[in-house]
Amino acid sequence: MYLSRLQLNPAHPQARRDLASAYELHRSLARAFAPDAATPPPRFLWRREADHTGLPGTTVLVQAAQAAAWHSLHETEEIGSGYFVALQGNKRVSLQELVQEGRRYRFRLCANPTVTRDGKRFGLHDDEARHSWLLRQGQRHGFEVVAAERGASGRLRVPQGRRERSITLDSVLFDGVLQAVDANALRNALAAGIGPGKALGLGMLSLAPMQPHEVS
Repeated sequence: MYLSRLQLNPAHPQARRDLASAYELHRSLARAFAPDAATPPPRFLWRREADHTGLPGTTVLVQAAQAAAWHSLHETEEIGSGYFVALQGNKRVSLQELVQEGRRYRFRLCANPTVTRDGKRFGLHDDEARHSWLLRQGQRHGFEVVAAERGASGRLRVPQGRRERSITLDSVLFDGVLQAVDANALRNALAAGIGPGKALGLGMLSLAPMQPHEVS
């Protein structure tokens, strides 16, 4: 797996437009994974990190199974230079080494908690329901939630079709501690993401191993 940390330049016209729209930002990031507009990009996950106010800032984390050609976002005539303020691209991470059964990790997940009833998906809006959703995801994806705090929440509006319609997704940021119960299932969750809205910057699970002195 490859991880990249991008800091976009809000003074750059394209970057400013992308920071205002999750849909447009995904389209721009996809350029780094596909050789041309006619080629569908492989799956990748991304998340905007919070700034000092707790709201999404200008830093974007991206993870994918293949390395990204980030030069395509600042060397093309259409986008031009100055799209990035800083770029740390394509750090290789071994999921086999990272995820070990029984180990505890600090985690971050910005997700769209939902429940399906009668074949329709509904967003969850109260803290208790959202926390229960997170516990269920742990059972499904091989981890136990040891502690979790809910951070900033938001709402994404995404154009759909050609009739100026849009869909709305609620986003919730979770930070906390989890323990790996099923290493293979957790590795799959890291690679594939959790919950809906992955193209809109949701579902990317990030882990940082806890040090022995942090584990009680």
